[in-house]
Amino acid sequence: MGLLVKKSDLKIVEGDMGYILEDVPHFTDYLPDLPTYPNPLQDNPAYSVVKQYFVDVDDTVPQKIVVQKDSPRGLHFRRAGPRQKVYFESDDVLACIVTCGGLCPGLNTVIREIVCGLSDMYGVNRVLGIEGGYRGFYARNTIPLTPKFVNDIHKRGGTILGTSRGGHDTMKIVDNIADRGINQVYIIGGDGTQRGASVIFEEIQRRGLKVAVVGIPKTIDNDIAVIDKSFGFDTAVEEAQRAINAAHVEAESIENGIGLVKLMGRYSGFIAMYATLASRDVDCCLIPESPFYLEGKGGLFEYIEKRLKENGHMVIVVAEGAGQDLIAESPQSFHHADASGNKLLHDVGLWLSQKIKDHFTRKQKMAINLKYIDPTYMIRAIPSNASDNVACTLLAQCAVHGAMAGYTGFTVGLVNGRHTYIPFHRLTKTNKVVITDRMWARLLSSTNQPSFLSAKDIEEAKKVEQQPTQLLDEQKSLDDGCHEVGSDLKTWK
Repeated sequence: MGLLVKKSDLKIVEGDMGYILEDVPHFTDYLPDLPTYPNPLQDNPAYSVVKQYFVDVDDTVPQKIVVQKDSPRGLHFRRAGPRQKVYFESDDVLACIVTCGGLCPGLNTVIREIVCGLSDMYGVNRVLGIEGGYRGFYARNTIPLTPKFVNDIHKRGGTILGTSRGGHDTMKIVDNIADRGINQVYIIGGDGTQRGASVIFEEIQRRGLKVAVVGIPKTIDNDIAVIDKSFGFDTAVEEAQRAINAAHVEAESIENGIGLVKLMGRYSGFIAMYATLASRDVDCCLIPESPFYLEGKGGLFEYIEKRLKENGHMVIVVAEGAGQDLIAESPQSFHHADASGNKLLHDVGLWLSQKIKDHFTRKQKMAINLKYIDPTYMIRAIPSNASDNVACTLLAQCAVHGAMAGYTGFTVGLVNGRHTYIPFHRLTKTNKVVITDRMWARLLSSTNQPSFLSAKDIEEAKKVEQQPTQLLDEQKSLDDGCHEVGSDLKTWK
C-alpha cells in the first residue's frame, strides 16, 4: 500500500510562472526557537579552497529538465548540501544507521561514508549501527561505528550491520530511539523501508522530539520514482555482463545453442534493458513492462526458431517479473508474500527454459541445447564498482548535511544530476521502463526482436500517464492538488 498523505501535511511553496517547491520538513516546523550554531565546515581546511561553502537557502532543483519556451517552471525539490547554520552541536549528536530489505552493492560504502562524513566534516564521534534491520532497534542490538572500524568495509559486499525484511514496530522503534538519546537516524532501504521511515518520522514529530530522520533510497532494480538512478545499479548492470557473456559463449559453442539469463527486476526491467544494450550479444530481452506470448505468428517461439536458423545460436535475457501472467496460477506462490509485502513470484527462468525445451524437442522435433544461468545472488552480493562508490559517497554526505541543518522526514536522491531532499511520500510510486519511449525502441533496434505488441497494445501503452524516461518525471504532482494554495499549506521563508 502507498503512503497516504493529507494535503494539509504537505509543505508547498508556489511562485511565479507555475513554480512549485515541494519542500521537506524542518525542526522549526514543530520545534520553534531552536538555537543554531555555525557550521564547522567553515573552519575545515579541506574546504578552504571551495568557492562557495554553503548551498544558498533558495537553491532548488527542477524535476523536469526538458521544457519549451512557454512551459511553466514546474515542480522543484530542495537542493542538498551544507548550510551556513546547523541545529546540532557536534558533541551532542548520537547518530544511528540501519539497513533494511534485500542486499545491494554499495550498502557498506553508504555506511562508511555516513560515519566518516559525520566525523570528518562535523566532528561527530558517536555513531551506532543497528543490527538486523528495523527489529534491531527494539532487540537492542547495536555496535559502535568509528572511522577506523568502517575504514575498509566498502571493499566487501553485503552489509556489516545485517538486514531483514519486516520487523517494523513504530512505537517500539521510537521508544528505543528516545530511550537511547539518539537524535539522528539514517535509514537505508527501498520504497517499503522509506515508507516505514516516514511513519517513524511522523511519530517522532508527534512526540516533539528533536530527532532527524533521513532516508537513503536503495533498490538494485532502479525502480524508485523521482530519482535519476539508485546506487548499486551500475554495479548490477556491469556484473550482469559476465552472466550474459557466459551464456553467449555457451550458446555459440554448440549447435542450436540457447543461453537464457534471468536478471533481477520484479516490477521494472531496467537491469535487463541496460545489460542488454551494454552487451550487444543479446537476441531477446523480456521485461515485466512489455507483455509477450509464446506461440503463434510473431510469438517468442517463432522468433527463436528464426534466430537459430540464421545464426545457429541465441541469447535471451529475462527479468524475474516478466511473463508472470503466462505461468499457470499456483495458489502456493501467488497468494504468498515475503515479510516486506512483496508478492512471491514464480521462477520465470525455469518455466521459460522448460517451455522452450518442450516446444522444440517435442513439437518441432528440433534438437536444441539450452543453458540457463541465474546470477541473482552473485550480483547482489558483490562490492560496488567505482562509479557506485562515488554515488554512495555523495548520497551519504548529502544525508549528513541535511540532518545537521535540521531537515528531517526526507530521503536524499539525484534529480537531473543534482542531489536533492525529497519528501518520503514522493517515493511511493514505482519507476518503470516506458515501452513507448526511445530507450526501449533502441533496445528493440539492437536485438531485432519483435515487440510482441499489437497495435491496440501500443495505443493503450501511449495512453498510460507515466514518466517518459527515468529523468523526465511527468507524474501529476500530488494528484493535481499542489496547484491550489490554501491556508492549510505550510510555507517557508
